[in-house]
Amino acid sequence: MEKTCGWDQKTLAGGGRSVWLLLGWAVLLTSGPAGAADSNPLPDAGQTKCYDTNGTEITCPAAGQPLLGQEAQYHGAAPSYSATTNTVADNNTGLVWMKSDDGTTRTWQGAVDYCNGLDYAGQTDWRLPTRVELKSIVDYGRTNPAINPAFTCQSSSYWSATTYADYPAGAWVVYFYTGYDYWYIKTNSYYVRCVRAGL
Repeated sequence: MEKTCGWDQKTLAGGGRSVWLLLGWAVLLTSGPAGAADSNPLPDAGQTKCYDTNGTEITCPAAGQPLLGQEAQYHGAAPSYSATTNTVADNNTGLVWMKSDDGTTRTWQGAVDYCNGLDYAGQTDWRLPTRVELKSIVDYGRTNPAINPAFTCQSSSYWSATTYADYPAGAWVVYFYTGYDYWYIKTNSYYVRCVRAGL
């Protein structure tokens, strides 16, 4: 018996999203900037301006124009935080963060051990955040530091729990001066911001 391979498109209610079926696999595709907010549970990145290839600010491009699809054209949920004396709750993700670090740099293993053993703000279930979690609090509309003012933050690097897949002696950090991320050797020392699932 001969089998044929084909695509079948189904449009979902709510507009802008299609499910493509191929040999029993479903693939969700969004159709450009308007659909992106529906598929992204993380808060908006805070980028509000568009730029040309030389870094000059431009009016954000319309459909069919070059440079369409910049971060400023994607709109997720507005960042929403509830701060207490010691913590900041992210109302979009449900994560609760230490409002500030303790001013001490640690190796990666030291950071893991510190968070896992932390008794802070009446809670003991703290942990080192993943790379994705840590990047979720970056505000790309700010620099020095690139984070919402609800947090107190060094304009420096912070460890994530995520090991670098190509070189397991390294792990990902987020550099809060600008918000970029990169991997470094786990024996280096960087700041730590612990997180817990609390909302």
